[in-house]
Amino acid sequence: MPKEYINYTITRVNGALWAKIDGNYPIYYSGREDTLPMVYPTPPDTTNISVWVNESELDWSNYTEVYPEALHHTGIGDWSMILAVLDSVPEYFVLRIHYEHPVQVINGSYMFLYDLNISPYLSASANKSIAYFTIRMETNFTDLNVQTVGLDETLKPISFMVTDGYPAEVTLTMVSEFSEPLVGDLLVSFKEAETDGSNLGWGSGLVIVAVGLAVAGVAGYFLLKRARPVKTRSS
Repeated sequence: MPKEYINYTITRVNGALWAKIDGNYPIYYSGREDTLPMVYPTPPDTTNISVWVNESELDWSNYTEVYPEALHHTGIGDWSMILAVLDSVPEYFVLRIHYEHPVQVINGSYMFLYDLNISPYLSASANKSIAYFTIRMETNFTDLNVQTVGLDETLKPISFMVTDGYPAEVTLTMVSEFSEPLVGDLLVSFKEAETDGSNLGWGSGLVIVAVGLAVAGVAGYFLLKRARPVKTRSS
């Protein structure tokens, strides 16, 4: 997966803030299996899920409902997973996923996480993958923080850009390389600003927040975008 494109829209639904996510993943498949199981972790209360391969929509099921011990650990909680199965796998295809979930409130801030552990896609021959994020903020906000969450749950700031005006648009890029340590997931937090004008905290034009650029293909059983082991709970 040399590139991936992840688009967020943060908007208000029935008085609450929601995240609406559209992911586009061009994938080269080097495996020999005709059938490819795919699992994908979902934040709490995720709804409106759809999975597409090229122009065909796939059926999916609640994997964690069948296997309650199959939880995916993240820096802000343990997530359920969905399962979809791709038949007659082509050598190249574009996977598209849409889902929506309420934005969590943690320690007084709105917060959402994108799980970006991409190690199953990296190898000596496919040694680099670039993730392009675009976050449309359809709410007035302040105290915006964009960080990465490592496997040890260490937080590190990451460079991003944000446009002035309303709605604002936050953009950033994460580069994952086979020869480099992976930095983990993307974590975004903010607070709502009580204002009728444009977003607080940003000057005119395009603002670049330079806080260090984060540095962050497939065969056999295809663990979709996830290399981290699934957390199990004892009965």
